[in-house]
Amino acid sequence: MYHLSKYRLPKYCFKQPSKFVNKTLGVIAPIIISALVSSASLANNVIEEVIVTSDFRDAGLLKTAASITVFDSQTIGQRQARHLEQLLNLAPNVNFSSGASRGRFIQIRGIGERSQFIEPLNPSVGILVDGIDFTGIAGAATTMDIAQVEILRGPQGTLYGANALAGLINLSANQPSKQTQGNLEVSLGDYNTQTVSAAMGGPVNQDLGYRFAVQQHRSDGYIRNDFLQRDDTDNIDELSVRSILDWQASENLDLKLTAFHVNADNGYDGFSLDNTRNTLSDSPGHDRQESTAVALQSNWQANSNVELVSLVSFADSNLEYGFDEDWAFPEICTGQPCAGWEYSSTDNYVRERQNGSIDLKLVSQDSAQIFNGTTDWVAGVYWREQDEELLRQYTYATGDFASNFDTTNQAFYGQFDTQLTEALTLTTGVRFENRQAAYADSDLVAHKVDEDIWGGRIVLQYQLSAQAMVYGLISRGYKAGGVNSNASLSAEDREFDTELMLNYEAGAKGRWLDDRLQAQVAMFYQQRDDIQIKQSLVQSRVDSNAVSFTDYFGNSAEGSNYGVELEFNWLASESLALFGTVGLLETEYDIPLSADLNRRDQAHAPGYQFALGGTAQVTDSLALSIDIEGKDKFYLSSSHGEQSESYELLNASLDYNFGDWELSLWGRNLTDEEVIVRGFGGFGNDPRKFYATEPYYQFGEPRMFGVSGKYDF
Repeated sequence: MYHLSKYRLPKYCFKQPSKFVNKTLGVIAPIIISALVSSASLANNVIEEVIVTSDFRDAGLLKTAASITVFDSQTIGQRQARHLEQLLNLAPNVNFSSGASRGRFIQIRGIGERSQFIEPLNPSVGILVDGIDFTGIAGAATTMDIAQVEILRGPQGTLYGANALAGLINLSANQPSKQTQGNLEVSLGDYNTQTVSAAMGGPVNQDLGYRFAVQQHRSDGYIRNDFLQRDDTDNIDELSVRSILDWQASENLDLKLTAFHVNADNGYDGFSLDNTRNTLSDSPGHDRQESTAVALQSNWQANSNVELVSLVSFADSNLEYGFDEDWAFPEICTGQPCAGWEYSSTDNYVRERQNGSIDLKLVSQDSAQIFNGTTDWVAGVYWREQDEELLRQYTYATGDFASNFDTTNQAFYGQFDTQLTEALTLTTGVRFENRQAAYADSDLVAHKVDEDIWGGRIVLQYQLSAQAMVYGLISRGYKAGGVNSNASLSAEDREFDTELMLNYEAGAKGRWLDDRLQAQVAMFYQQRDDIQIKQSLVQSRVDSNAVSFTDYFGNSAEGSNYGVELEFNWLASESLALFGTVGLLETEYDIPLSADLNRRDQAHAPGYQFALGGTAQVTDSLALSIDIEGKDKFYLSSSHGEQSESYELLNASLDYNFGDWELSLWGRNLTDEEVIVRGFGGFGNDPRKFYATEPYYQFGEPRMFGVSGKYDF
């Protein structure tokens, strides 16, 4: 037995490898060398095929002409990941920002939002959980009983439309099984971290199957509030529940009902005036999300020619995000020269969101191929409606701010997969979408839009052999325009235009060494027009020593994002599995929104990311896993010049299996590196320094140790 994580490989060069990298490679290198010595005896071991489910048809990962990363349940378990954010660093050219209890704003190839306050948001990265749309509210993306996470890089203009300019992330749960099975897991870690989860599924009768899962994850967090003398002001408290019923209603009809509920009641106390993990807030914030969702999927084999696939979903979410704006207590300057300079303020955002969608598509069968039996086809229609209400409660406002943002998307799409020759396939897809949006708020800002936009892709795929293929593609993505909510902006800054992108990509995928080595590489160039860039106006308040921020979106004329993504999995011997990933990325604004941005790297777009590691089967029951992940420095915002630091993290786990039981000792960030996950610049917030301008950072997870026990039945 072996544990193979579907991660990827490190980059071809680092600007200057740190001592940490050299030291860590010194730990991993002996494992690799031992594998090379014994790999000649590996005749019968192979890596299992990975199936991608996010496209119109299920297909093998190495036969899908796109840059895709897939994480399986073993990878999730080895990382002890309880949320999507704890997996993202393992995917090339995927980043995230926090500014909350979780990293719920995601960037792919340098494209994606970094925060949201009062402004309505059109996301760049789509998020689906069991087909249910949680785009823009990724706090619901817990990993409870998740079988597979798929990250599709590049615009998904045909597959998903307006909210997937940068890419799409799809989380799929474990499905009902033919036999009764389940598991129970308990995990304990530093900072009073506790996780209890259970799942069970099987047949009710020969036509009906079920699966039920529940998980409670809690942690005090790793912030110490020195003023309140508490260690839990940045806590995590997340409950996830899912049930699935799969009914074979007839020989030709299968119905699947999924119900999902997540209740996250997390604290938020992430920023310190001293840029440490010790805060002084007298009113620590919160980051709450309660979502209840349901989806009904049907597969109807209408006849021998076509299958009708439908997905109807609805999600109701209540979110509340608030923070102590001054990051301190009112008496911080008592008896000091700064007395009278301090201010006290809180900011709170309550959102209610409802969204529903219907997706109907006809999928051709072999007998319905057209153009002389050479072409498979898909034709579909899509409808999505989302209503969002916001209430902002702010200390320095004369009254509460309220807004409504309603959107309706209607689309029809189609795709042809044409076998030009035995080895050459041409895929052409297009999606035409109408988007209507209406915005109104208590500041008498009103905006309506009705626009038609389109996207698509053209792909040429050549099968070099049964084991390897190459591909090239051109895809067009789009991100709808919108309105800035602040009434104090000038007329020309009140609205912003739709962003368009052309993505050019070439890649190769294959398997070698009798299926013991699988690898994929992709090169891409993305030309962006009318880039939507978030800016901030920083203004001093007349009624205090604090400053106010006005966030707004504007369009830069154009920009470019280009790079390389490489991944491999290698079963080096009967006792050793290795993985690696690298993402190289260059980004720039080609025409300035302001002089400071001209030719500058885009925000949250590190020049490199990598992960390298392996799992060694020490005995039949004992396995050791070690990996190192790293990331280049990057700009934290497009509105200031502050940057994160580059870093490398070392993670490890020791797993012992005995019968149906598994015991794991694990550690993350073993060298206790400080990782910046959000940052601000261009203002001061410390009255002790008379509000001198300085940067402020939120730090990610420090060193963590834990133990987990799991029972499978």
